Amino acid sequence: MTDKSEKSWTGAAVAAGAAAIGSAALAAALLYAKSRKDKARPTAPPARPEDAPETD
Repeated sequence: MTDKSEKSWTGAAVAAGAAAIGSAALAAALLYAKSRKDKARPTAPPARPEDAPETD
């Protein structure tokens, strides 16, 4: 049979793997939210008709 030291290492490895996957998912979600927020913000207000240049 297996002894306790092998089981504890397996549990620690599973916990470390889950933490790494969770951290990566959180980082990806934050980057995605930031890029969506940057795209939603207009860069400049639209030009007003009275300030438009003359183009004949």
